[in-house]
Amino acid sequence: MLTRKQYELLMFVHERLKETGIPPSFDEMKDALDLRSKSGIHRLITALEERGFIRRLPNRARALEVLRLPESVAPSLAAQSRAGNGRGFAPAVIEGSLGKMRPVQPAEERAQVISVPVMGRIAAGTPISAIQTYTHSIPVPADLLSTGDHFALEVRGDSMIEAGILDGDTVVIKRSDSADTGDIVVALVDDEEATLKRLRKRGASIALEAANPAYETRIFGPDRVKVQGKLIGLIRRY
Repeated sequence: MLTRKQYELLMFVHERLKETGIPPSFDEMKDALDLRSKSGIHRLITALEERGFIRRLPNRARALEVLRLPESVAPSLAAQSRAGNGRGFAPAVIEGSLGKMRPVQPAEERAQVISVPVMGRIAAGTPISAIQTYTHSIPVPADLLSTGDHFALEVRGDSMIEAGILDGDTVVIKRSDSADTGDIVVALVDDEEATLKRLRKRGASIALEAANPAYETRIFGPDRVKVQGKLIGLIRRY
């Protein structure tokens, strides 16, 4: 039996992983549960881990895997999935295959992949030169992608670690020239520097916010920042 807060946290993490493939930050979990400090989140995560509902993945900042849902929830999700598309509940985890990471899928769907072009590197730290041209392609599960054009970038730097994005990850980006406050975006600054940051709109200004307290938020006039795309997922090598 889970407490109300344990249940709320488990479902919040599950829904975020299902929507974005990226675990929520401790701040996001704290705000979602209306707690005053991150220590409460640590206690809830520990309790859920001890009860076998989640697993903390080693050597990664806050990376969480949902192993199962409460019995009162899982059957209803399975019924909804069968009614909608014939698929039951599957945890939003990442599985390794020949060194490449991909979301776990039902066996009949694992062959459904789309080739996505990798367009060089992106800085999650000090901005680097603008996005490079095509280097190679990677296979991406079809259900990770939405409508529209997509590309991938190799991440360099640690400024987004509290958003679950690590140095060496490959991020999958949906092309877009606009974004909402709170979106993680590929931003081009002054047509020269490309960076991966969370976008915040502050009046007439644009703030590019890191997910690492070691980095300061950078604020620009709207004419200096061009959104190139929005983060929809990531692939990780081991």
